Amino acid sequence: MSVAFRRESDDEHKEPRFELPLPAGPNIVTPRGDRLIRAQVQRLERSLADDPADPESRQRDLRYWNTRAATAELAPPPPEGEVAIGTRVRFTLNGTERRIDIVGADEADPATHRIGFASPLAQAMIGAEEGELLPFNGKADAIEILAIGLIPDEDAA
Repeated sequence: MSVAFRRESDDEHKEPRFELPLPAGPNIVTPRGDRLIRAQVQRLERSLADDPADPESRQRDLRYWNTRAATAELAPPPPEGEVAIGTRVRFTLNGTERRIDIVGADEADPATHRIGFASPLAQAMIGAEEGELLPFNGKADAIEILAIGLIPDEDAA
């Protein structure tokens, strides 16, 4: 019989499943970020125990989150009056006032004004103090730091 007519399993024709990519650099987290990572590990473990059917993608996700939990480094408390991981910053960018929280990579969510410390905007601000004018995106005075504080506890839950 010709090889052309031989039926092989469908698994042989599927795209390979690769591991989820880990963000480059250290895994610095806020206390909230650390809690979120550990909660995600517990959720995935429960999901695998409750429903063992088709566990491949959940096991891959669990490997990712276990790695993130094992490599998490708690950010040191931010210096008072200085932009750092764990701070809420009020600033103007090209004349428009904004507010962001600077957090770890896994906690970042731009829709809720949380940006990762490795993002270009956070990198431009880290180490700055209130009243400083900072360059960004090719413009010398694009950012003005208006206020710096810790991320409030109600937002850290």
